[in-house]
Amino acid sequence: MTSRIPLVDISGASESVSRRKKVVETIRQACEDTGFLIVTGHGVSDEVIKGIETSSREFFSLPHKEKIRYIGGPGVYRGFTPIETSTLALSRDISTPPDLCEAFSINRFDDREVALRSGLREGREDFFVPNIWPEKPEGFKDTFEEYYGVMENLAIRLMRLMALALNLEECWFDDKIRDHITSLTVNYYPELDQPAVKGQFRRSEHTDWGSLSILFHDGEPGLQIKSSDGKWEDIPLVSDAFVVNLGDLMASWTNDRWKSTYHRVVIPEGHSNDRLSIVFFHQPAYDTLIECIPTCTSPNDPPHHAPTTSGEWILSMLEKTTR
Repeated sequence: MTSRIPLVDISGASESVSRRKKVVETIRQACEDTGFLIVTGHGVSDEVIKGIETSSREFFSLPHKEKIRYIGGPGVYRGFTPIETSTLALSRDISTPPDLCEAFSINRFDDREVALRSGLREGREDFFVPNIWPEKPEGFKDTFEEYYGVMENLAIRLMRLMALALNLEECWFDDKIRDHITSLTVNYYPELDQPAVKGQFRRSEHTDWGSLSILFHDGEPGLQIKSSDGKWEDIPLVSDAFVVNLGDLMASWTNDRWKSTYHRVVIPEGHSNDRLSIVFFHQPAYDTLIECIPTCTSPNDPPHHAPTTSGEWILSMLEKTTR
C-alpha cells in the first residue's frame, strides 16, 4: 500500500527559491491531509542520535528498583515513568488498559531562576523543578542535553517553514516559541514475555498536545495513524529520518485546517521484541495565547476554538493521563 505520508527533504529549502517553494508546498499539503510527514535532510548527525539511543537503552536495562529512584513524584512530569502507569488514550476520554511503555522525560527549564527570567510566573512550579538525572549510565545527562539542543534548532527550522506554508511571515512563530516548555521523552517498550490483555497497546490511541512532535525510532514497526474513515495505517519505516506530526495546539491555531491526527503504537504480529522511540514534544511558551491565526479564518469560517494558553492546556492533558 502506498503511504499518504510524504517524505520531505528540508535541506532543499536553503538551496534555491524554487526548491524552497516546493518544500513549503509539500509541508502544507501534508499538514492539511494527515498532519504527518517524514523529514529527511535534517542535518542531525548519527553521532548525536546514537549517543542518546545508547544512553537510553543502558538506563532502561537497569534493575527496576534502580530506575524507580528517578520517578518525579506527584505533579512532576520529569524523570522515570514505570510501565503501565500512564494511559495516553485518557487524554481523549477513551478508556483502555494502561500502556505497555516505560519512559524518561526532561524539560527545558532546569533552574527556577532561569525559568523566572524567561517569563514563567510564580506558581508554575511544574516547570521550575530541576530535571532528574540518574547516576547511571555515565554520560546520560550530556547525551540528553546535546540531543535537546539539536532538536530545539530543528524545531525552529520546521516552525519557520510551517509559517511560510500558512502564508505568514517566516518568523511569525519565533516570539511564541522562544521560551518554549518542550518535553523530551524517550519511550521504551520492553520485550513482551506474555500476551497483552485485550485492548492493551504499547501506546494507546491519542493525539499529541503541542505545536509539533519530532520522533526518532529504532526501526521497529508499530506506529500507526488513524485515517478519516477510522482505519489504521502503518507509518513507513525510513532510515535517517524523523517522523514529524502536528499537535492539538497547531490544529487550534490553524482553525482545524491542519490536522492533529490520532496515532498509537501496536504490537505487530511477530514483532514482540523491545522498541525505543525518542520524541521532542515541542510546546510553545507557557503563556503563549493560542488563538486562530489571521490567515486561517474568514467571514465564512470564524474561529472554531476559544483561546487558551499553551501551559494551561498541557497541564490539563498531563493530569488526565497519569495514574
